[in-house]
Amino acid sequence: MAACIFCKIIKGEIPSMKLFESEKTLAFLDIGPLSYGHSLIIPKYHGAKLTDIPDDQLSEIMTVTKKIASASGAENYNILQNNGRAAHQEVDHVHFHMIPKPNAEEGLVIGWPAKKGDMERLKSLCEEIKAKM
Repeated sequence: MAACIFCKIIKGEIPSMKLFESEKTLAFLDIGPLSYGHSLIIPKYHGAKLTDIPDDQLSEIMTVTKKIASASGAENYNILQNNGRAAHQEVDHVHFHMIPKPNAEEGLVIGWPAKKGDMERLKSLCEEIKAKM
């Protein structure tokens, strides 16, 4: 936590271009943007993965993300949230990206290697997940 760059931004130890701040949430422009207006929305509560953050500390995240997307004027955009290195998370503090997608060259570029699902396995997985919720 002491070395977390986002916690340092929250504490004001590292400057940022703040877009929004409340008791629970901070939003700022990404200084290594994929496109003009790329923003980060973070809970002030430190946790590496989404499941590490208490629900009450996430209550504003999507509302703030929606407001920033709207205020950016972007007609097309991605909302992205990664959990763990294999999922391309680079900073171990939960964060949501709002990435404007003005054209094919700028913004997030995704490969989506979809496969045909095995319906029996999917039904079984569905029941397993529902039982744990």
